Amino acid sequence: MNWTPLHAELHKTLRRRQLLGKNRRLLVAVSGGQDSLCLIKLLIDLQPKWQWHLAIAHCDHRWSSDKGIADRVREIARSMQIPFYLKVAGEMKETEAAARQWRYQALVEIASEVGFQDIVTGHTQSDRAETLLYNLIRGSGADGLVALSWKRPLTPQIQLVRPMLDISRAQTFQFCQQFQLPIWEDAVNSNLKYARNRIRAELIPYLQSNFNRQVETALARTAELLRADVEYLEDSADRILREAIISEPIGLDRSYLRPIPLALQRRVVRQFLQKVSHSSPKFEEIEAVVYLIKAPNRSRTSSLPGGAIAEVRENVIVFQNI
Repeated sequence: MNWTPLHAELHKTLRRRQLLGKNRRLLVAVSGGQDSLCLIKLLIDLQPKWQWHLAIAHCDHRWSSDKGIADRVREIARSMQIPFYLKVAGEMKETEAAARQWRYQALVEIASEVGFQDIVTGHTQSDRAETLLYNLIRGSGADGLVALSWKRPLTPQIQLVRPMLDISRAQTFQFCQQFQLPIWEDAVNSNLKYARNRIRAELIPYLQSNFNRQVETALARTAELLRADVEYLEDSADRILREAIISEPIGLDRSYLRPIPLALQRRVVRQFLQKVSHSSPKFEEIEAVVYLIKAPNRSRTSSLPGGAIAEVRENVIVFQNI
């Protein structure tokens, strides 16, 4: 095997971050693009050191731009002598959000059916930078800015792992050229009606030319720094929520919430609303409840999911219809 700096970098990342242990069953998502092809080649080459059981999964959206890609990825799996699994979409809107949601659902279905512990994707440092910009423009908080994490649970038994977040798209392209990997250019990725594609094709190059040649690295570093902050705040909010939550009537004890900083108040309220409503609350809904932490007795709000009402009763915020 031709051991390259990218092989060494990924091997070091896996050990340092403890992302994928030895003898694990890895389902590798391969779209046919340069990043996923680079990923599967690296994992195949590292496999003797880690003793993984590898397989390729491909998700066919049935869009016109997808025609023929599944057969090409199947051939790649055959040439690498590893199992291949295919999921084909039913009717689906041709949007980024719908496609992403279906892909993760399809990958989890395959992993569950065949018994894989890890779903591995080829997201890169470039993807991390683009996601930070995309969510920043949409007005996301710190949680949205660090949306691409190294790993996260998809189910109690299956985790999503992104081992290439320190590797740029330029590096994956060079790697594919070096090993003559058959990159399939997805027409969807060049369609500028999608905001992420405009960030990739227009905004990032502009920032590189006019502000910082290493802007992708800088943005990815910012996301990594924010990730540690978010994890600390989320853990702290979870501990406070366990003390503040009241089960009968369902509510929050204001005495636990008044002394804590606003950043933690918002996180405690968000975690609470997620827990009781089983949905993600909007910023305005969180703020409406945060206001009640220090509001006068009998203050109330109805700006909550499903028409629920929150009302101050002495030292408790009581929630009804939730």
